[in-house]
Amino acid sequence: MRGHLALGSGDMRDTFAGVIRRAFPAVLCVCISAVCADAQDAPRPAVVAYPKATKPGVPAAAPALALAPAPTPAPASVAKPAAPDPGLQPSWETQKLARNYIFAIPPPRGQITDRNGLPLAQSRIGYNLAINFPVPPRFSEEEASRFIAEHVRHAQDLTGRKITVDPAKALKQYKERAVLPMVIAQDLKPAELERLKRGQAQAPGLTTIPVYLRTYPQGATAAHVLGFVGRQGGFPSGEIENNELLWPEFEGRDGIEKSFNTQLTGKLGMMQVSFDARGQKATEKVTLPPRPGQNVVMSIDLKIQQVVERALRAVPGKRPCAMVVMDPKTGEILAMASEPAFDPNIYIPSVSPEVMDKLTKDPFNPLFPRAYRAAYPPGSIFKIITGLAAMNDGYVDPDDTFGGEASIKIGGTTFRNWKHSDVGPLNFREALIQSCNTYFYKMGIKSGYRPILDYGSRLGLGTKTGIPVSSEEPGNLMTLEYMQKHHGRGIMPGDIANMSIGQGDTLVTPVQMASAMCAIANGGTVFQPRLVLQVQDLDGRITFGYDARVRSHIDIHRDTMKALRAGLDGVVSSGGGTAGRAGVPGFKVVGKTGTAQWGPKKREKVAAWFVGFAPLDKPQYAFAVLYEGKPGDNDVHGGTYAAPIAGRVLKEILKAPPKEDKKAVVKKKPVDPDESN
Repeated sequence: MRGHLALGSGDMRDTFAGVIRRAFPAVLCVCISAVCADAQDAPRPAVVAYPKATKPGVPAAAPALALAPAPTPAPASVAKPAAPDPGLQPSWETQKLARNYIFAIPPPRGQITDRNGLPLAQSRIGYNLAINFPVPPRFSEEEASRFIAEHVRHAQDLTGRKITVDPAKALKQYKERAVLPMVIAQDLKPAELERLKRGQAQAPGLTTIPVYLRTYPQGATAAHVLGFVGRQGGFPSGEIENNELLWPEFEGRDGIEKSFNTQLTGKLGMMQVSFDARGQKATEKVTLPPRPGQNVVMSIDLKIQQVVERALRAVPGKRPCAMVVMDPKTGEILAMASEPAFDPNIYIPSVSPEVMDKLTKDPFNPLFPRAYRAAYPPGSIFKIITGLAAMNDGYVDPDDTFGGEASIKIGGTTFRNWKHSDVGPLNFREALIQSCNTYFYKMGIKSGYRPILDYGSRLGLGTKTGIPVSSEEPGNLMTLEYMQKHHGRGIMPGDIANMSIGQGDTLVTPVQMASAMCAIANGGTVFQPRLVLQVQDLDGRITFGYDARVRSHIDIHRDTMKALRAGLDGVVSSGGGTAGRAGVPGFKVVGKTGTAQWGPKKREKVAAWFVGFAPLDKPQYAFAVLYEGKPGDNDVHGGTYAAPIAGRVLKEILKAPPKEDKKAVVKKKPVDPDESN
């Protein structure tokens, strides 16, 4: 057995070989069988469990040269050069028709799989429809135009699709490339292929050409992470040149497809084709089979990704939103989704202008990956960082109390609490549960901005996480350098107040906040977020491995961690918390909500957040949820919109730990779960 790129079982090889024998010379069948046998016998990778090769979308064999026999009395396939015609006199014309060519055979792209080997992006065999011109090419321009028009009409009748061919370009193709088929329609559907097969006698000049195409078997799932591909130019035109591609290759244009394009792109194959003095194909030989690209194994768990995407699609009003789920023990990204999304299959074989126009004019921009390419003000979720900095560096004790007034004045400016009444003196736990702004204004002023910025930076805020996707948004921290550059002044007390509750110019991304929550969950280890686990070659050998990497470590004091966990727990489980809708029966879900205004004043929107981890005692998942409210809608809050999304996801993915074997349990002294921190 072999891995993902197994080209099929014996039955699949035989089926495809039958197609090849009908369309191509016998010499190719031998070559393809050899390629398939080699792929079939390759070992299965030991690290990742791959699906069986018979899954939909896995190519059964490598497409051969797109040269079907021309509709002439000549044999469909010729294993050796035709015998010379004794009556044929050498001339410039015969020298022109007798040619040897070397063509490049595009390889299939490697696969992209989830962490369990389930396919997210694959290569498949598609069929293009082409016109084969009679050889030698003796048509006049009028005859050639009529031949082309007739076969286009037949093609439309047989396939049922509208086929448009530029007469001038088609005639030029005939004059310069008559020995090769002219493609008139791409990626035929199964029903179209069947109708063509039944109606072949009506138009013997029509032929189908197998080519490699990209496919995304899960549709829109993980689209913003996978990205998409596009063709490198159009089909060859002009005089035939040696080493030209038989059909255009695909290249990555966004996401993992782009970042790992070099690894996913295979090695070109080579085919030698000769034409005799009559312009008829004499020999055809694959001198070098194409080699498929390498496989990229991601950290994404397809099942969790699908759960997250269903929860995001179910939000009220179908508003833009995003969620990231990570493993706090390793920093691996298990799910990263943005809504609305798109189906990358629309780019295969090429995206239509109508579809592209609809996508680009959509006000919610389905092509935009909000999970990592959009930054928002964090609002009250930033109070976790403010509290961690102030308590861990000793500026504030967890039991210290500050008044919870409805408003206070700082530097001549009034700063308000979201509650319009004085809630009395609060300690950290109580302030976090109630999300009391005035408490955190005072806490931030007492600690100063330096520790807040220091801990924010060490948790990965204000800089790209380094996940392998292009154009990741770094976010922003209100550093002294930033304030001087953009505001022409230093950091004032009012700036510290805004910073302390995640307002002002502070911006974060969902993936940054999920990563920060990993560190809070695991006791202070800040991992480099990991999106790709490894790259494997065709034989299942690991060519690149991406191990867990620690970005920094924060020594969180025991009392600080205890206060943080107690506060985050109370936000969800206490009657006065703001995230009760994130609760899951049987599990301790902990976290913090946030609500922040952003955008231009006249169209100001609300960014509703919920970040956290679960379960409290042995965290399996850390997460961040972001929901975009409508402009002017002030009824949107993190507790009412973001927290329920997390609750729906966690109800499906949280798993109870296995029951202990009581006979094997050794009695030990009870240990405070916070002692390890």
